[in-house]
Amino acid sequence: MLELRAVAGNIDEVRAQLARRGFRDEAILGVLAERAAERRGVITELEALRARRNEAGEAMAKLDKKSSEFGQRRDELRATSDTIKKLETRHKTVELSLEEMLLQIPNLPHASTPDGKGEADNPVVRSWGEKTEMAFAAKDHVDLGTALGIIDFERAAKVSGARFSVLMGHGARLERAIMSFMLDLHTVEHGYTEVWSPVLVNGSALRGTGQLPKFEKDLFKIAQGWGAAEDESARHDLYLIPTAEVPLTNLHADEILHGANLPIAYTGYTACFRSEAGSYGKDTRGMIRQHQFDKVELVRFCRPEDGERELELLTGHAEKVLQKLGLHYRVSALCAADISFSSMKTYDIEVWLPGQNAFREISSCSWFGDFQARRAQIRFRRDPKGKPELVHTLNGSGLAIGRTLVAILEQFQRPDGSVRIPEALHSYMGGVSVIKATT
Repeated sequence: MLELRAVAGNIDEVRAQLARRGFRDEAILGVLAERAAERRGVITELEALRARRNEAGEAMAKLDKKSSEFGQRRDELRATSDTIKKLETRHKTVELSLEEMLLQIPNLPHASTPDGKGEADNPVVRSWGEKTEMAFAAKDHVDLGTALGIIDFERAAKVSGARFSVLMGHGARLERAIMSFMLDLHTVEHGYTEVWSPVLVNGSALRGTGQLPKFEKDLFKIAQGWGAAEDESARHDLYLIPTAEVPLTNLHADEILHGANLPIAYTGYTACFRSEAGSYGKDTRGMIRQHQFDKVELVRFCRPEDGERELELLTGHAEKVLQKLGLHYRVSALCAADISFSSMKTYDIEVWLPGQNAFREISSCSWFGDFQARRAQIRFRRDPKGKPELVHTLNGSGLAIGRTLVAILEQFQRPDGSVRIPEALHSYMGGVSVIKATT
């Protein structure tokens, strides 16, 4: 969430920055400026009336309670108090209105975020590895996995519906191997603390990271009414997480961190759930866009001055996974019109899929500035007696496990339909180095 004073005091600059994102709801900025002015007026009036009430109280204390002047002052004081109560109610209403508007406004792009109108304008900043030359027609992961007997879409549809998959045998083992490899790499080599977190979260956690209120249609919601009948207070709406970013970031909601402990880095595996609202008809084949998928997440908290450097570091950690697996990929800087609602700067890591003859996103690494921290009230002190400041938050996939599995199948396929397993995963696969079709 943006800071009210920064928005209301710089409406033209904020409007120009939001225009870079293609933000269309410009009218909300005008209404917000009016409400902010109303808020300032109410606060000024309240302060004056409270001062008058205090003065009147002090004056009354010096008067004879039986005098007519005391009665007159008492009536005036009551009238002033009534006016103050009405203004306090008005102030609360205005504050709530301003908060609702601020929750609808996306983050401002960083100065280094390139301009552009969409995905086609995202510049490639680097690549790693080379496209594998194949002397045969490359198959996609659907045909490969089905023929190998390790991916079953039909049985998944039978038990859950469209956009689900079942992994069998070496497919299931490969998913687990990739997860373990990623977590070991990020904890042992990159210094992250591993977290095993809930996949059900409350609404405040999703507001903290920016999914609510604007993107509720993209979430799977478990409605109020569950829980023990004798504990009515425990009943509240919960949501299945779209990413481990939500629980990991909100671990420090409403906390003041010690500046000496920054940066803080967490990694965690979770299943993730997305309704994919508005994406029907897109990427319906295979495991690229599913309602449930597995992911290892990277989350970092840092001082404001370290944010951009931390983004480069985090992105490098995600890239290292692909490098150790020997998977060809590229990194693109997202233009202002393509970054997410909460982001101010983002790199997308795209892995090469020869079966689709295309690069596909496998990680999105973002720097949010203090946008999430203001929503979740995550602060730090530079020294024990210092004034609390908002931290900067960052996150990225490290990586999407299913898409990594897809990339391994497609990049390391062989003419006979078998698939070579990257050496980095051999120990996690119990020594299996090749997946072959079973007869």
